[in-house]
Amino acid sequence: MGVSWHPSKLLLCDLSMKNQTQKTLYIFFSLLVLIFLVILSLSLGSVKIPITEVLKIIIGQEPVKASWGSIVLQFRLPKVITALLAGAALSVGGLQMQTLFQNSLADPYILGVSSGASLGVALVILVNGATGSLMLAGIGFRGDLGIAVAAGLGSALVLLLVILVARKAKNTTTMLLIGIMFGYITSAFVSLLIYFSLPNSVHTYLSWTFGSFGGVTWSQIKIMVPAILAGLVIAIGLMKPLNALLLGENYAQSMGMNVKKTRFWIIISASLLSGIITAFCGPISFIGIAIPHICRGLLKTSDHRYLIPATMVIGGAMAILSDIIAQMPGNQTVLPINVVTSILGAPVVLWVLLHNQGKNRVS
Repeated sequence: MGVSWHPSKLLLCDLSMKNQTQKTLYIFFSLLVLIFLVILSLSLGSVKIPITEVLKIIIGQEPVKASWGSIVLQFRLPKVITALLAGAALSVGGLQMQTLFQNSLADPYILGVSSGASLGVALVILVNGATGSLMLAGIGFRGDLGIAVAAGLGSALVLLLVILVARKAKNTTTMLLIGIMFGYITSAFVSLLIYFSLPNSVHTYLSWTFGSFGGVTWSQIKIMVPAILAGLVIAIGLMKPLNALLLGENYAQSMGMNVKKTRFWIIISASLLSGIITAFCGPISFIGIAIPHICRGLLKTSDHRYLIPATMVIGGAMAILSDIIAQMPGNQTVLPINVVTSILGAPVVLWVLLHNQGKNRVS
């Protein structure tokens, strides 16, 4: 089950004007860092483009080299937008799951959404054999979008099953176990498919599991944006209920909150955010776990009125930074994005484990 987390022991936001201003300044500074990383990401790569030229391209002016405009607008800008959306979505989803289950190691994939997406992609790539690899490199719906649809359907199926079973769950612990079991079941099917598949198909599937922000086109971004915005709007609307859940479900019920209804919308929001990102980018690790803890540490609060906007901004910045590192600027080599997010995120999770262990010893 992981390390138990006791948010009721955390100090909620001090409502003094000074602390409010300080937290707002932290978020504003994070936003400036995010903007800088966006511009830097558009500038760096196998072809280095001066920042001044990047700014000219963004505002619609002609760059010194016409090819620079194509590189920025057709390749780098969609990738940066995808990374920004992925970082924000996974961070907010992880924050909601950690609050709902009161578990510091909960992430947006904890209910098995990622495993469902993996099963959908595995069925497309592994069952079709050599055809699966052609689908990845294909054109239109049968290309990357076909894989995204398969992943989305797999995520939706698992989410539907979790919600149907969760209606009979009396508490979040039961729901957590249900999600984990669904994850194990889908993972078992994926392992079975891998065992009986051709090596080329297995390689194609494994490449998808590494995660990437670079394969999303403008047409696919038009699908991603509304879905992610819907998930984020739901999360923003749940700020007060999430704060109430920090002190436990019994307290929330005593305050007149409909816990089952709130739980349902939290699951919908987090699953929508993680499912759409997994569908288009693959399973991106550690961002959903690490960023909420980073934000709590920076802002020194567990108030979701500050944490949700902070996780959106800092999560987006972390995803873009990870992509910059993965691109290895000036080099033709591109690292899998999950390699970088794991290197950056794992130390945060280790710190949480050691920090919680120290608190348990003191208590």
